[in-house]
Amino acid sequence: MSTATPSDPAHERAQRLQQLVRDATGTAGPVLLERLTGGASRETLAVTTGDGDEQQLVLRIDETGGLGGVSLQVEAAAMRAADDAGVAVPRVHAVGTDPALGAAYMLMDRIDGETIARRILRDDRFAAARTGLVGELGATLARLHTIEVGDDLLAPAPEPLAALDDLAGARPPAPGLALGLRALHDERPEPGAECLVHGDFRLGNLMVGPDGLRAVLDWELVHRGDPVEDLGWLCAKVWRFGSPHPAGGLGTRDELLDAYAEVAGWRPSDARLAWWERYATVRWGLMCRVQADRHLSGAERSMEMVAIGRRSAEQEFDVLLGLGLDHPHETREVLDDAPPAATGPYGSPTSDDLLDGLLHFLGTEVVPAGGSVGFQARVATNLARTVRREARLGEEHRARHRVRLDRLGVADDDELSRAIVTGSLDDRWEAVAEVVRESVRDRLAVANPAHTAQPG
Repeated sequence: MSTATPSDPAHERAQRLQQLVRDATGTAGPVLLERLTGGASRETLAVTTGDGDEQQLVLRIDETGGLGGVSLQVEAAAMRAADDAGVAVPRVHAVGTDPALGAAYMLMDRIDGETIARRILRDDRFAAARTGLVGELGATLARLHTIEVGDDLLAPAPEPLAALDDLAGARPPAPGLALGLRALHDERPEPGAECLVHGDFRLGNLMVGPDGLRAVLDWELVHRGDPVEDLGWLCAKVWRFGSPHPAGGLGTRDELLDAYAEVAGWRPSDARLAWWERYATVRWGLMCRVQADRHLSGAERSMEMVAIGRRSAEQEFDVLLGLGLDHPHETREVLDDAPPAATGPYGSPTSDDLLDGLLHFLGTEVVPAGGSVGFQARVATNLARTVRREARLGEEHRARHRVRLDRLGVADDDELSRAIVTGSLDDRWEAVAEVVRESVRDRLAVANPAHTAQPG
């Protein structure tokens, strides 16, 4: 895991982690550690134990006390309860807090398979799995939702709309998300019976093999709530990863609900699923801004987090689609146009040329490396394209956005969002919808023009 010398703190930490694994597994042989992910919240290590009885494990370390989610102790308890209910999860070997590390830890089995959604949805080796996977997911959620939870495991669920308000914070949401919040308040269905909810059930958090679902992973957002929340989250457009199939990119909503009903003994209504699907879209849009704010505040510097802030425009567009206020359409990719001519004191190469050179390097030298480096290079590529588009379109967009806001008599997007939520501009509802639609289209023309062509 490290090239540190024996006197380095990193070496001492690695030795302590190896001892934790030996204590939990009873092995006396070598323990190899390899970092899979790292960050301000949780670190994940691949663990291999040797000495003739090799085990493949995963060690998760949390130095924040569950910042942004439940503690590892609660996560482990939920996973063990899920295992008892017949849900496929990694077996938890140990969970606790180590004073020497100043961190909580959880050691569990490593499950072979694939979590990258685009591979699961497109690669030939998963073709057989895809034919029945949506049914497996519906049945899995039905079993998961039978788990009885008490206050000793999870606190009572917050009211869903209050949870969105907490996520938004003091600042108003973006106008498209404000329209979604308004609709959620106006159309709130009767709440369902409370149960254990995974909270992030989607491709990317599911281990899939050629034979189908192998394990449900990433339980840090587990909570008590309405069971249809998990179904709506799986159906949100963002988790289809470009697939036309609405249920997790794998099948129809009816296929998902039929499989759920066969195990659960009841079938959620289409209206309840639609409400929770819109809830998921608004929630993810708000979470995009929260993640970007973590970078901007300095709490967790991350290129991926700051880049994801612009993706909230995708969720605004998806809200508009769901409300019938926009429709799928092609948006011109300005990067296909001839670059602007050199002007001003800088001459040639222009800033556009410099960004083009950077994109060429990332695409030909770094992205092909694959793995974590390749993934980060793809993020950097999208970020550079966004900057390049804004350099071309920003002045025009800012000018016409000012005209749009003046047309409504509001100072900025925050004031517009407050007016949408409070209803103070309801007498001009069509004009409000038009302004939001035009503004979201401009934002996506810079952030991700391909998104507007995707159906709802």
